[in-house]
Amino acid sequence: MFRGRWALWNLQEKEFLREEKMRVKILILLIFSLSIFTYSEDILLLKNANIITVTGKDLENGDILIKNGKIFEIGKGIQAPKGAKVIDLNGKWIIPGIIDSHSHIAVEGGVNETGNLISAEVDVEDVLNPEDISIFYALTGGVTTIHTMHGSANPIGGKGIVLKLRWGKSAKEMIFKGAPKTIKWALGENPKQSNFSLAGPPRYPTSRMGVEESIRKVFEEAKDYMRKWDEYNRKLKEWKERKGKGVEPIPPKKDYRLESIADVLRGKLWIRCHAYQAQEMLSIMKLCHEYGVKLVCFEHGLEGYKITKELVKFNVAVSTFADFWAYKWEAFNTMPYSAAMMAKNGVLVAMNSDDSERMRRLFSEAAKAVRFGGLSELEALKMITINPAKILGVEKRVGTIEVGKDADLAIFNKHPLDPYTICEMTIIDGEIYFDRAKYLEDMKKKKEEKEKKDRKA
Repeated sequence: MFRGRWALWNLQEKEFLREEKMRVKILILLIFSLSIFTYSEDILLLKNANIITVTGKDLENGDILIKNGKIFEIGKGIQAPKGAKVIDLNGKWIIPGIIDSHSHIAVEGGVNETGNLISAEVDVEDVLNPEDISIFYALTGGVTTIHTMHGSANPIGGKGIVLKLRWGKSAKEMIFKGAPKTIKWALGENPKQSNFSLAGPPRYPTSRMGVEESIRKVFEEAKDYMRKWDEYNRKLKEWKERKGKGVEPIPPKKDYRLESIADVLRGKLWIRCHAYQAQEMLSIMKLCHEYGVKLVCFEHGLEGYKITKELVKFNVAVSTFADFWAYKWEAFNTMPYSAAMMAKNGVLVAMNSDDSERMRRLFSEAAKAVRFGGLSELEALKMITINPAKILGVEKRVGTIEVGKDADLAIFNKHPLDPYTICEMTIIDGEIYFDRAKYLEDMKKKKEEKEKKDRKA
């Protein structure tokens, strides 16, 4: 009887250990899946690819050697250094990693602070969500860098930030170091709340003229705030030079909102202004010129084709849609030729997503500029690579395939503007963050494991 109990206990133990091993395997696979199969290689050699550098110098059947996250060599017949990981791409296409200059992903808890008129003090960096699945979806479309930002509910909203989509890393590790900080502005229907309302009385402003004047008003408040602090700092310096003799000056009250506006006036924050109508865009460019602040880009800017000379004069870019409009009145007067018309007249133009779904197919959005407006393939690809890189102030690091730049690359099975193309692999800093073939293979194995477990249950 004892032997029988021992045998039963031994059988139960073996079954427990078998199930425990299976749990561990599933856990490891889950952890591996969450990282989307990233792996780090100090040296990576991509061979036999059609390389579109976006500098005008393309290469058929070319190779790219990557060392320590940087593009080390571009050419043909590059010999693999000892210990290098070699990937034969067999004629696939490589372009610089796609850059989305206008997005709202990876932000936790909403992108608009609607209660106040001005909300310059808030910062999306404080609420970054590195586990937002939209980051992975973006990688499946070759996107490597994004600018994620506050919404358009306020004439002056919160601060935005540039990220590299290092899926599986922390929020801090995703931040694109050295990229200029930005602040979101908005004109028109959204800040004057034409299409929605909050509880209580209407919030000022309710007109387009009120939107602009609210910006001018807070600028003057910030200038006065800066004068008070300059005066305090001058008196404090004099007091210290007297070695503490006399009464120590009292600092002004700290105001985080005005601190942010002061940083705009100091040039520390680059302005990204949501706008649709040409007249508003003209007016705000003049206001920014008057105050000497850096208006980098109009977001959407659907009527920018009407004022291309002025956009070039004030050196303001446009981050726009290919063919998305008429969803509200101020977005009515445009056409699919708008982006190409602006580009042909010297405006720096980028295609943006403003949407996680559109983000993963920005290459198709760029292709529309060839179909509508007759841009060259190179000019169209610039709209999702080097042009947004310039808008974000990171063009020395990303946006083209050149020796010394970050190894941020997107690999396609066909030409990236082909309507049937698919992104096969996405690389950031020399690390593979998305490999479609490996992902599908591992998902298949995971499904088989689950089915096997279900059959035994």
